[in-house]
Amino acid sequence: MSFSFDHPLSSHHLSPPCGIDFLGSDSDNAEESVVGNVNRFAVVPPGYVAKPKQGHLVFDACFESGNLGRVDYITEFEYDLFIRPDTCNPRFRVWFNFTVENVKSDQRVIFNIVNFSKTKSLYREGMSPLVRSNSRPKWVRIPAKNVYYYRCPDHRKNYVMSFIFCFDREDDIYQFSYCFPYTYTKLQNYLDSIEKKYPEIFTRELLCLTVPSINVSIFPIYLLTYSMMKKYMDI
Repeated sequence: MSFSFDHPLSSHHLSPPCGIDFLGSDSDNAEESVVGNVNRFAVVPPGYVAKPKQGHLVFDACFESGNLGRVDYITEFEYDLFIRPDTCNPRFRVWFNFTVENVKSDQRVIFNIVNFSKTKSLYREGMSPLVRSNSRPKWVRIPAKNVYYYRCPDHRKNYVMSFIFCFDREDDIYQFSYCFPYTYTKLQNYLDSIEKKYPEIFTRELLCLTVPSINVSIFPIYLLTYSMMKKYMDI
């Protein structure tokens, strides 16, 4: 069963808020310092101190390739989301990948990702975010009619991407992403399989370590002998 995007809130295009500026260069200022991913963070109305109820959304980005640093409650239907910047350059803020759970059936929300740094984006050309859930693990795109990308003076003229979504299953965990994630672990598993399959022509060497001490590999290119070509390329 696929997601249903036909519901009242998404039957029309989002209208840009008043005062939107569509011009200008890349934004240099993050809304505020965002450090660390949210970790099963329940967003409740201001002043609410009891245990979160069904429909009080729980956000999480503490997983490989996850990125969501902060969530602000605007109304029960709307949330402002702040993405964390690149590790070595706080000016670059593009990627997001997070999960949402503890939803109510037919709960409709607007998510505003409020601190994009890029002036130009494929979201202006019809691209839209991806969504999947644990009962529907295949990624699908949110319809472009439910997505709007604009520059917002209410957020220091940062670029904002707003999209509407309707949750339909209370027991599902929903995942939203900028585009198709490709994790470091998936890459390493693929390279391991290639190295085992072609040990004579494919080897990895350590080039350096990243800031978080992750291996960066280099792949020397060797000349293929005719016998190797016959073995690996079926000639």
